[in-house]
Amino acid sequence: MIAPHHQVVRREGLMRKFLVVLDDSTECLNAMRFAALRAARTGGGVAVLSVIPPEEFNHWIGVGDLMREEARERIEVHFEVFAKWMRDKQGVDPELIIREGEPTDEIIQQLSDDPDIGVLVLGASGDRKKGPGPLVTQLSRSAGALPVPITIVPGDLSKERLEAIT
Repeated sequence: MIAPHHQVVRREGLMRKFLVVLDDSTECLNAMRFAALRAARTGGGVAVLSVIPPEEFNHWIGVGDLMREEARERIEVHFEVFAKWMRDKQGVDPELIIREGEPTDEIIQQLSDDPDIGVLVLGASGDRKKGPGPLVTQLSRSAGALPVPITIVPGDLSKERLEAIT
């Protein structure tokens, strides 16, 4: 079930954030670009969410803790690549959020937890045989009940076209 979004009266100067999901997919790159470009052009911010699925830690406790720490370190290194580009090229200083759980559930919970998020940005796979990807598929089914709109960015969109759109 999707929790209702907090009702917040927007004050002058309160920026809208674009929530984008950082994962290992190739389409994630265009979603990151889109979020950063839109934030830069609208005076908004970017929140980057990475979710560590629970099955990565179904081992002995000590091994699970080590794997959790390694996963966090990988995420932080991956995030820094995008963050540097956002800061240097777009003037946007993104925030990193790391959650553990089922990705769809954690995305929905983050939307509920942060009332400053105004748009969820997802990258869609360009592979017509496999479909847009599991997150796009699952969250599209819930789109009518989400507290914010979803922007789905095609993974095959060229960098030039993406810049022209934003």
